[in-house]
Amino acid sequence: MAVTKAPGFINQLRATLGRFAYNASGFNKYGLMHDDVLFETPDVEEAIRRLPQKVVDDRNYRIMRALQYSGLKKYLPREQWTKYEEDVKYLQPYLQEVIKERQEKESWEKLF
Repeated sequence: MAVTKAPGFINQLRATLGRFAYNASGFNKYGLMHDDVLFETPDVEEAIRRLPQKVVDDRNYRIMRALQYSGLKKYLPREQWTKYEEDVKYLQPYLQEVIKERQEKESWEKLF
């Protein structure tokens, strides 16, 4: 019986630590999402290029607002902070596709 409770405890611990790390990172206090603050490698830039225009506009708005508040040395009001549960990894499907395509291209180039 203790064995069945262990995975639940581990999942709960993982969620708690994830929420703590998310809040400690600070970008959520500016209304940014996780994918807004990714280091822009060529793969990330290509994934951003493939995003629908509405998603790009929303991303640019969040980034510009964060830059403005950061320059003022203020945070957004607490009710406007991005919550851990509300953060959507909107770029990940596109990024995975770009990485897969790049790896496939590299494997083809090795053959010839």
